[in-house]
Amino acid sequence: MKQKSQTQLSCGLSNMTLAMMACISLSGCITLAAPDKPIVIELNINIQQEVVYRLDGDAKNLIEENEDIF
Repeated sequence: MKQKSQTQLSCGLSNMTLAMMACISLSGCITLAAPDKPIVIELNINIQQEVVYRLDGDAKNLIEENEDIF
């Protein structure tokens, strides 16, 4: 197994330190705030529904004979 030299380790640490400092400095640039006006969503929805049913002849006769239970 090959060991890294002291200069390679310190160079890698300094690069990582610079990257962390850049991330920390950029984190101050992001702000979150609630909007002043409410969010309005307009929905124009038109729903049409058709119900089509077909009954077997025996079922239809049974329903017609016993209308009082339906």
